[in-house]
Amino acid sequence: MSAFEFDHDVRIASAGEAGWHGHVSPGWNIGANPNGGYLLAIAGAALRAALPAHPDPLSVTAHYLKPGLPGVDCQVAMQVLRGGRTLSTVRASLVQDGATRLELLAAMGDLGTAAADTSVLRPPPPEMPPPEACVPRSPGEQGVPLPIVDRLDIRLHPDESRAGSAGRARVGGWIRFRDGREPDPLAALLFVDAFPPAVFGLLGAVGWVPTVELTVQLRARPAPGWMLARFETTDLLDGRLIEDGMLWDATGRLVAQSRQLALVRLPGAGA
Repeated sequence: MSAFEFDHDVRIASAGEAGWHGHVSPGWNIGANPNGGYLLAIAGAALRAALPAHPDPLSVTAHYLKPGLPGVDCQVAMQVLRGGRTLSTVRASLVQDGATRLELLAAMGDLGTAAADTSVLRPPPPEMPPPEACVPRSPGEQGVPLPIVDRLDIRLHPDESRAGSAGRARVGGWIRFRDGREPDPLAALLFVDAFPPAVFGLLGAVGWVPTVELTVQLRARPAPGWMLARFETTDLLDGRLIEDGMLWDATGRLVAQSRQLALVRLPGAGA
């Protein structure tokens, strides 16, 4: 059994026809709620266990129906919609206390079978000060407790680390596990949802920004070391935002892209 916290907290066990059984740890919370990327990683662990020939999520789209419950067991039920030679398409649900919290559709494959890099178009990583020159993510700046930062070392660009200081809806920086666990595709599902929301740089201390829908596309298995991220929102209307993100590994290779629809309380909005 792995000694790393993430592996312990996404572990699942077969429950036969009932699917897979797991537990949602409170250690990955944003405020009082489990981080959406963490819940997605639990579901991803079940998909990986069920499909050993296709262990990697090439593309996954998740709809968050209700907030997860920290400290409560969960079940992951799944249905293989199509099984092929190079990928399988799967539907899955994460259920707690009798209610579906997360519904997802995923294309699963094997990123380890990729040939040498023959990409024609590949976005380069943005310019970023080294991790030691960046600023640790602060619960005080976002205005909500962040148990997740006890497990993730998140360093923000100095110009984007203070609430409202960037003057634009963009945030970027570095991320790794505090206990030394190296990144992998399952970790990428967590990392794309672990930074402050991009609107933090424009609106200030926005508190919890709940995800409605999150799509992640994995392009490669990450190399060991720090990962670099950049997130930006260019669409914010009536308290709903669309945020686009990218994640690069320590070699500068693009590993994941994400897009999510989320809710945010705008300054001056009523209770």
